[in-house]
Amino acid sequence: MTVNLFNNVDLVIFDLDGTLYEDTDHFDYYANTLAQELETSKQDQFFADYEKMKKGQHTVAIGKAYDVRRDVIVEVEPFNGHVEKVHRWNGEEVPQSEWKDMYQTPVTYDFDTLIAIGDGWWLPNVAARHYGIENPQPAYDATKEYMATEDFSLTIIEGLREGLLALKEKNSIVLLTNSTEDDVERLLHLLDLEHVFHDVVTSARKPQHTVERFKEIMATYNASTERTLSIGDNYLNEIIPAQTLGMKAIYIDLEEGPMSFGDLKVRSISDLIEQMKEI
Repeated sequence: MTVNLFNNVDLVIFDLDGTLYEDTDHFDYYANTLAQELETSKQDQFFADYEKMKKGQHTVAIGKAYDVRRDVIVEVEPFNGHVEKVHRWNGEEVPQSEWKDMYQTPVTYDFDTLIAIGDGWWLPNVAARHYGIENPQPAYDATKEYMATEDFSLTIIEGLREGLLALKEKNSIVLLTNSTEDDVERLLHLLDLEHVFHDVVTSARKPQHTVERFKEIMATYNASTERTLSIGDNYLNEIIPAQTLGMKAIYIDLEEGPMSFGDLKVRSISDLIEQMKEI
């Protein structure tokens, strides 16, 4: 029987995108927008690779990293930053003798030359970089603009508002997101999650400042690391920093398989609603 982690904490910090809603159409919109910047001859292969990525059939996958300059996919030990394996785009493993001098020290992610593939946003981004797009930012901005229109809608997760409000009676609950304040206000309205959280922290600049933000929130609510829980779908943004600090963590991962990060892995926030109500 799974232990209800909500019973053992005082503070719960939630991510927003990919955590409190599960729609993925905006990732496809982003991919389509990026493809418009590619040469026609490259578009079919771009989409073929992207579809394989979504199905878990490509070397590029969430949990890995992409070295833009060398055009290779890198597997990194998440806690110490040491490179463990390197693959070419076609899936061929690169012998360690060829890359060990390139990655002698722990790697750091700048999301320009070395990209950590933490969630679904990064799959089309990495594919686009491979096929020659140097600056994916305009397509990302266009996607965010689309998400602000009436053409974009989100699926409300049944029972989530009630679950969060039940959790709020016993725990402090905070939303921590990279999205801007206006984006968050609109998304919470679409999700019927307005006025649910004790606090909403926007423009968090995760993962570079995740640890700093966690510490600030814990200080505000006088919560210890051992009594604080982080919930999110991006292992680099929400899970690894939490574990590094000694917090508890629940990793939301649509992919089936063994737990890679955190104290608990679920496929959807909906899997946690009954636990929220039971504390």
